[in-house]
Amino acid sequence: MATLHSKPNFSDAQVVEMVTRLFNLMPSEIRSLPSYDDQNLYVSCVEGGEYVLKIMNSEDSKNPSMIEVQTYAMSVLHQNGLPAQTALPNAAGQLMSLEEIDCGHGVQKYLVRLLTYLPGTTISKVPLTPQLLYETGKMAARMDQILQKMEHPHLGLLERGTLIWSLSNLLQLEAYVNILEGDPLEEIVKSVIHQYKTSVMPRRSKFRKCINHGDFNDLNVLVQLDESAGHRISGILDFGDMNSGYYIHELAITIMYMMTEHPEPVEVGGPVLAGWESVLPLDETEKDCLYVLVLSRFCQSLVMARHSVKMHPENADYLMISSRRGVHILRQLWELGKEQVEKVWFQSAAQLGAIRTSSTRC
Repeated sequence: MATLHSKPNFSDAQVVEMVTRLFNLMPSEIRSLPSYDDQNLYVSCVEGGEYVLKIMNSEDSKNPSMIEVQTYAMSVLHQNGLPAQTALPNAAGQLMSLEEIDCGHGVQKYLVRLLTYLPGTTISKVPLTPQLLYETGKMAARMDQILQKMEHPHLGLLERGTLIWSLSNLLQLEAYVNILEGDPLEEIVKSVIHQYKTSVMPRRSKFRKCINHGDFNDLNVLVQLDESAGHRISGILDFGDMNSGYYIHELAITIMYMMTEHPEPVEVGGPVLAGWESVLPLDETEKDCLYVLVLSRFCQSLVMARHSVKMHPENADYLMISSRRGVHILRQLWELGKEQVEKVWFQSAAQLGAIRTSSTRC
């Protein structure tokens, strides 16, 4: 998580100079894109071509080996047919460059990459039909399957014991819960953390391990219209939270974020789960922990959004996107309870799975 003043804020003039110098390209249009900790910019060039210039925050820029692993993971997914961005080499033949620049907070070092531009709109802007939710779950499972087979000399860096956004590290949230003091939400968050301690942690050794994208959210998934007037997934963005985790974590994260964009949030779990299980069926331990893990991700998102707004008030609109509806959804899930929510999810998933199997046979 970026610290205060670590987020880059390059001016258009600085971007033009950097793109010209590093990539021998002349930008004709520069447009800001959303980002939590970094600076993302759409760049089209006089020579033709559209790109995303990704400028890492100064904290993450201190670990180029981690960025190298993330960049490699994107390339592996792309090679395996998934719609991930890839990095373009600069004039020196390198996939990233460390730039020492003052962009408002004194001279700091920032890792810079030029990524391919993926067409489409974020999944947050289109209707989340059961079919699209199914495809989202399926894509998340395929992604983790491919990442788990990846080989790289720095894979050990993905054991990120201090990453606040890893579901393995939920207990780190206890240091931030006081930001909710006086808010009725505080008791729910504390109760979810207790449930995590008592019902998830003792069983975690039985989870199937994998490499998680870790942030498969409604702003990191792009879609385009398909031939049937529905939507297909056209892009997977932002690998900054990649970590060694468990398959069930990725599924919980995916369900949680898709819920924030749906008029009936509880109904999201079934189609996403059905898509996921078309690739990776859950075992009983994973099924039994899914509810608490989804709630745990809501807690991470809500608490850290409040904390980050304190650090970056100028970015409050973006930081609170998931939080605005998340508070209501977390309360709803907590009040409905594990048994009722699981009933909706698992029955819906079974019905959708049966329908898909039947249509495939036909």
